[in-house]
Amino acid sequence: MPTSDKMYKAFELFDEANKKDPNRETYLGKDYPKEVLYAIRMTEKLNEFEPDASEALKLTARAQHICRWEIPRDSYEMNRVGYLKWRQDLKKFHAEKASKILQDIGYDSETIDKVKFLLEKKQLKRNEETQILEDVICLVFLEFYFEPFAKEHQEEKVVDILQKTWRKMSEKGQEAALRLPLSQKSKRLVERALS
Repeated sequence: MPTSDKMYKAFELFDEANKKDPNRETYLGKDYPKEVLYAIRMTEKLNEFEPDASEALKLTARAQHICRWEIPRDSYEMNRVGYLKWRQDLKKFHAEKASKILQDIGYDSETIDKVKFLLEKKQLKRNEETQILEDVICLVFLEFYFEPFAKEHQEEKVVDILQKTWRKMSEKGQEAALRLPLSQKSKRLVERALS
């Protein structure tokens, strides 16, 4: 299979796996399994932010949350330690799920290892592709998930999360974030977080 055909086959299989997500989200009048919509948003944002991204990075963006609902947050202690453990376990889980699919369609071990490395967010701030992935994750969060999140939490917590998000991003990512089509309320919270 030519490279791009193989990549689109991987996208198709990642999306197939994510179609089992029992959580739904309606966007622009269309109903989606939540993680299918997230995967599409990740691909679109990566294409916009880094049009020349490597194939491994494109695969990683599409598989970023693969089958996430299988490890629910509430299956861990509802505190900082539980949250961090959940996040670590998810990274490994996503890496294993994606690797299995990539193996099944004949990807080489170098590409698979690269996707695993990126899904586990290794060398953030030091590895260019890990940083691009993190920027894209933050941009997708800010554009599509920040507003609902902000409605459910106290303003202090929201500002704290924004500050943490900002610190994870590169300068290029931060500049892209300031150009997002945010509501006035969200813009005000971002300004407060950055002041």
